[in-house]
Amino acid sequence: MLPQNLVENRLLRALPRVDYERLVPYLTSMDLTGGTIIYEPTQAIEFAYFPCSAMISIVSIMENGATTEIGLIGKEGIVGLPIILGGQQHLNQAIVQVPGTALKLEGSILEQEFYRSNSLQKLLLLYIQARLTQVSQTAACNRQHKIEQRLARWLLCVDDCVLCDEIPLTQEFIANMLGTRRSGVTTAARGLQEQKIIRYNRGKITILNRDALEKASCECYHLVRDELLRLLGTKRG
Repeated sequence: MLPQNLVENRLLRALPRVDYERLVPYLTSMDLTGGTIIYEPTQAIEFAYFPCSAMISIVSIMENGATTEIGLIGKEGIVGLPIILGGQQHLNQAIVQVPGTALKLEGSILEQEFYRSNSLQKLLLLYIQARLTQVSQTAACNRQHKIEQRLARWLLCVDDCVLCDEIPLTQEFIANMLGTRRSGVTTAARGLQEQKIIRYNRGKITILNRDALEKASCECYHLVRDELLRLLGTKRG
């Protein structure tokens, strides 16, 4: 296992050394491929995942199969919060959106250390508050803002998670995550491409001008980013 200062996950890096060293023997490095389902709705959650280079989406699935992303988790966070909240399962699906690495931890160990370590407990509770901000702001954004603004916000969040300007994403997948029609994403992506903000080609989106992308986004991106920075002293990127 890597020394704490070299671990990519920000939550693990933020732990006091003694707390991190208690977790180290139980952390397993994993390569996660795109499309891998971490857990399904109502499935018992047995493991927590600390993304390093992978990005994982929390997705709400309707009865008719329609999907909407309600959470986006990269190296700033953890997947599997119901373990420490006592619910043991979730109504949503967790799916790997961008392939990469993550550190896997048995749920019983996380729960044990959560109640044992005041530092870990405080850190995860602050993270939960940041996640609540993300979920609530996403709900407001989906209702109030235009598709081009929402797409710009979402691409910024993805870019922060993977720290790579070339992202393997299809328009169909983006439409599923934003809970909108593919035609709407196509029009919005075309508009951003005509402004030379992004380039879309064969299932890949390349961010050409991040500053312009931030200007094209709504205020929701900065609100969520700044709250994460306020609560945890870090941000996705």
